[in-house]
Amino acid sequence: MPRGSKAKYTDKQKRMAEHIEEVYEKKGVSHKEAEARAWATVNKDTGGGEKGGQRIKDFCNEEESS
Repeated sequence: MPRGSKAKYTDKQKRMAEHIEEVYEKKGVSHKEAEARAWATVNKDTGGGEKGGQRIKDFCNEEESS
């Protein structure tokens, strides 16, 4: 998979990134910068795309126990 591909992200992560990107663009940030910031935020909040391993399960369990 090429670097920068968003194929491994869940639909929810993609929607989050799209919403965050729109907010940055409304604030006057360029499209390219808004997209980069949006995906950085999604990665920070969710741990990145689907890894197919234990990490995603751990993240989901942390949310439920909070």
